[in-house]
Amino acid sequence: MKYYIIAGEASGDLHGANLLRAIRESDPAAEFRVWGGDQMEAAGATLVRHFRDLAFMGFLEVLLNIRTILRNIRFCKTDIEAYQPDALILIDYPGFNLRIAKWAAPKSFPVFYYIAPQIWAWNAKRAEGIRESVDRLFVILPFEKAFYKKYGMDVDFVGHPLLDITANFQKDARFREKHKLDKRPIIALLPGSRKQEISRLLPLMAEVAGAFPEYQFVIAGAPSTEESFYRSLLGNDQSIQLIHGDTYQLLAQASAALVTSGTATLETALFNVPQVVCYKGSPLSYLIARQLVRVKYISLVNLIADKKVVEELIQENCTVNRMREELLYILNQGKAADIRSGYAELRQLLGKPGASSRAGKLMVEGLVRCVKWR
Repeated sequence: MKYYIIAGEASGDLHGANLLRAIRESDPAAEFRVWGGDQMEAAGATLVRHFRDLAFMGFLEVLLNIRTILRNIRFCKTDIEAYQPDALILIDYPGFNLRIAKWAAPKSFPVFYYIAPQIWAWNAKRAEGIRESVDRLFVILPFEKAFYKKYGMDVDFVGHPLLDITANFQKDARFREKHKLDKRPIIALLPGSRKQEISRLLPLMAEVAGAFPEYQFVIAGAPSTEESFYRSLLGNDQSIQLIHGDTYQLLAQASAALVTSGTATLETALFNVPQVVCYKGSPLSYLIARQLVRVKYISLVNLIADKKVVEELIQENCTVNRMREELLYILNQGKAADIRSGYAELRQLLGKPGASSRAGKLMVEGLVRCVKWR
């Protein structure tokens, strides 16, 4: 069968690649056409658009790039109709994917949504639109099944796909040698995957490094962002290392981390690294978000645990001084132990490894049973 997959971010590319492999286990002849990135392409998919050309962060940034976004949506619809897939699979990326789902609903394409949009945080009423436009919804957070049930939807909770990665992870004993790192303990810097957020947060994170000469600070480079971009933000500071394509090995070696809010906060937690969560958007985007968002926390770690496991520094509190204070605090062994205890509870809530395999199998089974859709 033929599958059309749309993911608009680095995390979606990662989970899409794992889902693609899982689908092939049940459908060896499967063909894939995708919007994503290097990982899905390496897994054998035909790449239509790379996520680096799709990632616009914040309300103001979306408004400024609205013509490009609308042009991409028009092209996507045309491309789907030309490909005539047996299933359309949408991965997170709600601003784009919910539009595509609404368009596809009256057509003949079964619509599967993997990694449901986090509408419970800011616009719960959109659940009604999802019920009308999505044939099957696969959720990865434990509380989402009950949330969607309130809107008459019996969704599939498959567990979190990041558990698969950490469960099978092997630490590289030659990591420091390979990247020319010295013997000092490592502080990982994860400033995000989009250039807008990297520009706002990396200079602040880099300034913090000067207060901790006994540690070496290492940036986890986003796969779609060139080294020259990072170096332009660091100026003459050559003391901070940059590593591309080895984020999980970096986390496996790190003593602590400064992390931009998003999937990276959960990845850091699953590698048991004490962290400080940072977020700083444009003033207008943040003002709008404050009016819309209806959750107590911004990090997935705290949201899933439903309590403060890690410190969140948001907007005006996201300063060099606060980062320095909180980093010093979590490097204290007593506080680090408290954070790791919270991480252990978090893992219990996330379910068991095998999310990609479960989702892939359910998708193929659903298509086989529902051939009338085609």
